[in-house]
Amino acid sequence: MTDQTPNNMDTPRGLAFAITAYLLWGFLPLYMKALSHIPAAEVVTHRVIWSVPVSGALLIVLRRTKDLRAALKNPRMLSMACITAALISVNWGIYVWSIAAGRALDAALGYYINPLFSIALGAILLREPLGKAQIAAVALAAAVLVLTLEAGRVPWVAVGLTLSWGFYAFFKKSLPIGPNQGFLLEVLILLAPALGYFAYLTGTGSSSFGASLTDTWLLLGCGVVTAVPLIVYANGAKLVRLSTMGILQYIVPTMIMLAAVLLFGEEFGRARMIAFPMIWAALVIYSVPMIRQMRKRPG
Repeated sequence: MTDQTPNNMDTPRGLAFAITAYLLWGFLPLYMKALSHIPAAEVVTHRVIWSVPVSGALLIVLRRTKDLRAALKNPRMLSMACITAALISVNWGIYVWSIAAGRALDAALGYYINPLFSIALGAILLREPLGKAQIAAVALAAAVLVLTLEAGRVPWVAVGLTLSWGFYAFFKKSLPIGPNQGFLLEVLILLAPALGYFAYLTGTGSSSFGASLTDTWLLLGCGVVTAVPLIVYANGAKLVRLSTMGILQYIVPTMIMLAAVLLFGEEFGRARMIAFPMIWAALVIYSVPMIRQMRKRPG
């Protein structure tokens, strides 16, 4: 019933999907900042609602709706999808709020910590092996802890994003359904409460949808900016090791951090100036042996 069998190998196609998804997410703060005057719960509601037609149209084009219909009749699969749907909705809510509230650096911190969490999950729960170079890279990447020590505590935004996305990635990899069908299943599960909240906002006259042409188009566009990266990511997650996805995810917080400092005017402290190059050094150390191994692999 799955498009690909989950495995513990890195493939070129999977890496292409993963990097593309992370680059798209790296630009997402710019879009969310344009919606910062709208409550986070309402933005998440529209992310759910308008993701349904986008992801549904993709499945129709790919002619894979049969698997989705079978999944809707499978109680075990629905239960697992409810877990991933809940995790992704929590992640969206925290993320949208953090950008609007001027806490983009906290969001970046959360996504810097998350790869370490993903690697831990991969090694402990999936028994994904790590070579000496990978272990050294993970140790060097622990420099992100400097960011936490500087603040004296782990911000709840960072913790929330780390836990919600880390477990989402883990359960998503284990979800026994194709990645595109899985994402549509998740937003279909969230659709009923999203429509209910949208009806409430409309009924009370507090909805931003229709208030202005700009806001309406931005909220409509939430479907595209939400569904497309997640669908691309979901395809990559099936073809790349969880630990590799964790290292590649450094692309996202780096872009978020640059946007926070250069565009949003948030303060960039000395500790971040130290940790930033160390994190990229960890990425290089981890990636070089992985690329060499892929070059040696036949066809």
